[in-house]
Amino acid sequence: MVRKMVRPIIRIDEEKCDGCGLCIPNCAEGALQIVNGKAKLVAENLCDGLGACLGECPKGALIIEEREAEAFDEEAVAEHLAALKTQEEPETLGCGCPGTMARKLQPKKETTTAHDFAETPSELTQWPVQMALVNPKADYFQNAHLLIAADCVPCAYADFHKNLLRGRALAIGCPKLDDALSYVNKLTAIIRHNNLQSITVAYMEVPCCGGLVRILQEAVKRAGVTVPINLVRISLDGQIINKQQLTA
Repeated sequence: MVRKMVRPIIRIDEEKCDGCGLCIPNCAEGALQIVNGKAKLVAENLCDGLGACLGECPKGALIIEEREAEAFDEEAVAEHLAALKTQEEPETLGCGCPGTMARKLQPKKETTTAHDFAETPSELTQWPVQMALVNPKADYFQNAHLLIAADCVPCAYADFHKNLLRGRALAIGCPKLDDALSYVNKLTAIIRHNNLQSITVAYMEVPCCGGLVRILQEAVKRAGVTVPINLVRISLDGQIINKQQLTA
């Protein structure tokens, strides 16, 4: 029988929440996830009601309220965190999809097609590129300059390959629509195992996209590694708004 009691617990105002994911890394119990673009409480018994996540919400969408809820369960939290930790390891999809197989690619020189259209050569040197699919221990990450890009950036920024991707290993994702904690875990593993030379984060000017920077900062902190970080912010019309250098 589920034991309920009146106690402090998180409430999320979905009207205010923009799904930025900044609250996710600051919940030590892993009780919050982004689902359909909004922060959600995974289970009542995972929330301790202490409100460590409150100060990270730029929209003020998180509130601690007193109401009847399931009692906080430390054993359930331990099981939940153990399950989340396995996301640091590479996953094998049951379908055996060949598109998930790690491989290196050789950039091609500029070519002209049969229709005389000049093709700009790709600077991509690896596969896969999606954050959820990359293997943290893939050899293309070893001693690499890592580019973490919001998945809208290559669509908006026309010189993505030439100015950002060239000479870098790549991991892309969306901090609003995907699971921010899984990103923290994956990036922690990549940073911890690969002696990265630098990390560049390319993200869009929209507020939720800035969550990618906070996710990286949390991953660097967990990995316990010092690495130069470069931030590149892209406007909706495809211009570089500003560049910033950090040292984590």
